[in-house]
Amino acid sequence: MLSQPLFDKLLQLRLPAFRDGLREQQDNAQYTDLPFEERLALLVDRECLRRYDHRIQRLTKAAEFPLQAAIEDLDLSPERGLERRTILELAQGNWIHKHHPLIILGPTGGGKTFLACAFGTAAIRSDFSVRYFRTSRLLYQLAQARQTGSYSNLLRSLARTDLVILDDWMRDTLTVPNAQDLLEILDDRFGHSSTLIASQVPSSEWHLRIPDPTLADSILDRLVHSAYRLNLKGESQRKLRAKRSMPIT
Repeated sequence: MLSQPLFDKLLQLRLPAFRDGLREQQDNAQYTDLPFEERLALLVDRECLRRYDHRIQRLTKAAEFPLQAAIEDLDLSPERGLERRTILELAQGNWIHKHHPLIILGPTGGGKTFLACAFGTAAIRSDFSVRYFRTSRLLYQLAQARQTGSYSNLLRSLARTDLVILDDWMRDTLTVPNAQDLLEILDDRFGHSSTLIASQVPSSEWHLRIPDPTLADSILDRLVHSAYRLNLKGESQRKLRAKRSMPIT
């Protein structure tokens, strides 16, 4: 029988799953016929899986997605304008490795937020850090950070994040300080990390919604030229869900 001090040392080494697996092997006679290397491999696999699960949970919590979404839950019917091959390729995350932006456009209620969160979840599964923001709320946080002296810290935090999702992009009227803040973020990220934009406003109208033409040129230059693009089509997903949930009379 293995001694308690051994199990205690495994906890000190932060190997709780390894320890639990070792206890299970000790209590189950079926493991006694396995070679040492195979038993050790099972213990290492168990510890690695536990650590992976914990990391996924930690990254998902930090991302602050507004809803749970995954690529496997997407409606990829042709009328939505989504090609299965394109979606699955984007879900692999090569665009994040290459530091490209991704732009998702579509009508209100078309499922942009769900799709953005699904790509965010896929990115986390590939071990990328992710943060989700509604653009207006991020701009509010930045304005508050200026007043509290934490502006630089917030910018550094965003710059270190592999994928930043900006939802409801250009939905609300921007001020010049808003545009300056967005440019600061995109400057830090350009060529170093990826940004996902989800918007109901066509990209052809973005320049007109930024009050300073020079800032508009700079912001769009860092976003649109190298971006992958998806255009959602079809009826509002909220409307369709509401129809499905209505009782039949």
